[in-house]
Amino acid sequence: MSTFPDQAALSSGMELQVFDAKGQLVSFDSILPASGKTVVVFIRHFFCGICKAYVEDLARLPSDVLTQSGVQIVVIGCGQWQPIASYAQDTKFTGKIYADPSRKLYRSLGMTVENLSGTPSGETKRSYIKTSTLTNALQSIYKGPLSHPSLMGKQGNISQLGGDFIFGPNKELTFCSRMKHTEDHVEISELMKEAGITL
Repeated sequence: MSTFPDQAALSSGMELQVFDAKGQLVSFDSILPASGKTVVVFIRHFFCGICKAYVEDLARLPSDVLTQSGVQIVVIGCGQWQPIASYAQDTKFTGKIYADPSRKLYRSLGMTVENLSGTPSGETKRSYIKTSTLTNALQSIYKGPLSHPSLMGKQGNISQLGGDFIFGPNKELTFCSRMKHTEDHVEISELMKEAGITL
């Protein structure tokens, strides 16, 4: 778990706006319902194959279990809003996806680290990483700019790192983990446990 943002940063973040899949601006606060919990996954950029693998695994979670537990999952990327539709199609993720091209929300919540480093030597890779670094890179290129050439340049900053946050009930931040490298999303089983779901 990472250090929580201070209250001033959280309050500021709630007022910041992100783009929805139709290009409409919505406040971050409006994404978080007063009841239940919201898991907010900040991916790196919309062409990142490693983050796509993570979101694909999120998409496989039983929707009925999430609903019964009062938990919703939201994904936010640092690119422009235009890649959202293809990202949802590629990952089969049916939850809400938003875009923060200014990265103001990322910074407000403390995601200020930028790098292209992978899992450090001696550390075990996360279970959502099922292929080699080279294969991930090639898949990112194929599934990103080659498959969606019109979205080139709209994917977001490739060195931006993301993180995993849980808000609620009452929009209160209860968990946060910021990525230290490009393969550092929280294990989904652990993230769901923090949200009150045992898989």
